[in-house]
Amino acid sequence: MKQVNVYQIDAFTTIPGQGNPAGVIPDGDQYSDEEMQKIAHDIGFNECVFICKSKQADIYLRYFTPGYETPLCGHATMAAIFYLAQAFQKDHVFKIETKAGLLDINYKHKTKAIEMQHAKPKTILFDGNKEQLCASLHISTNDLCDLPIVYGNTGSWTLLVPVKSEAILDKMKADNEQFPSLLNAIPKSSVHPFSITDKDKYIFHARHFSSPFSKTKEDSVTGTASGVMGVYALDYIYSDIDELFLNIYQGKQVNKEGNVKVSAIRNPNGHDIKIYGTAIFNMVLQTTI
Repeated sequence: MKQVNVYQIDAFTTIPGQGNPAGVIPDGDQYSDEEMQKIAHDIGFNECVFICKSKQADIYLRYFTPGYETPLCGHATMAAIFYLAQAFQKDHVFKIETKAGLLDINYKHKTKAIEMQHAKPKTILFDGNKEQLCASLHISTNDLCDLPIVYGNTGSWTLLVPVKSEAILDKMKADNEQFPSLLNAIPKSSVHPFSITDKDKYIFHARHFSSPFSKTKEDSVTGTASGVMGVYALDYIYSDIDELFLNIYQGKQVNKEGNVKVSAIRNPNGHDIKIYGTAIFNMVLQTTI
């Protein structure tokens, strides 16, 4: 048996125990795929990230939910960069390799702010049964906004579900096991309901319900899905604006509040999306393989 140290770093917050916890595992190359999956399963966070060597970039990051490997994870990237940045006492740009492509991450030493580039977006309109989808969230179709439901991907797939108010987000209870049969186009997609809190000030609230294949239920503060919200905002909410800076709040319903800021710039070849956040060290956990 080999002991593994896992560094819990909470992303999208400066308060330990808030935001979204990720497990950071240095020297990831020493573990097999099966061992990485076991570590992620045993730790139980929505994602663990393994820092590996790369021939194309500074590092290669691999992300595992308790159930499977995912191409990209926003909050786990924030956590990994925060961990690595402690070796630098100045601003630093990291080029990372992921299964979603090569991305640049900018760390600001003075403010501890992290700027994360996202992969080029992809979107697909939802053509499934809205009544059944709403029922899986314990809401009704009357709770939906007059906006489309859309699958989006800036590194991993999620389904954006616009609702009328934050109060509707508060009352949601997700039956995640129903998602694969309802999301015919992308059965492994997560579901990301959101509300527009202040359209003029670009303030939004959101929740994020995991695919059951991930073996988790709800993500407290979600980086990649927030990036998809930037794409959606350009396409459907602010169609007359070429550049946005969204302020997204998430995690209240699970007592782990955090904040993601999203830059979205209109581009006919695929909008340019970046997210901004912070992170804080929490503790060292241990497991064995």
